[in-house]
Amino acid sequence: MERLERTALLFELAKQLHEKGSWCGETHLQKAAYWAEELRSLPLGFQFILYKHGPFSFDLRDELTSMRADGLLELSPNTQPYGPTLRPSDRGDILLKRYRDILAQFADTITRAANELANKNVSELERLTTALYVTKREMPQDTAEKRAERIRQIKPHIPFDKALQAIDAVDRVISDR
Repeated sequence: MERLERTALLFELAKQLHEKGSWCGETHLQKAAYWAEELRSLPLGFQFILYKHGPFSFDLRDELTSMRADGLLELSPNTQPYGPTLRPSDRGDILLKRYRDILAQFADTITRAANELANKNVSELERLTTALYVTKREMPQDTAEKRAERIRQIKPHIPFDKALQAIDAVDRVISDR
């Protein structure tokens, strides 16, 4: 996939997150992109690692910075202690028109990912995407309890019951695909 196609898909994801009431800071976009790529097969091509708040892509961070530099995303400050929001600009509409075919091909994928994550806070996003990472990449054959314990090993601040709830939510989404 060429860079501008990927940029159009990310722009549409950000736009839909905003339309559904998401805070849409960088963490939200990082987690939604990971979710859409790993669970919904959106071919963004970013490499994710487990980091401070779950799966994170340094390449995606660079792409979001490029999108800001190109005027596609605007940084909107918020009151402390909250970080800034990344808002899709009107300039992105040109990109959406130019790449409408690829956007149409992945419209359902993007909509489903935005619907599933738009109303989540950062803690919920961390739990869900870490659960997805553990389930898909580390322990796909293990029980929910073993995967929840693995989340606790990686993220000791997440209570076992919350880790298990996240695993159960991921398992439900995987089985509904």
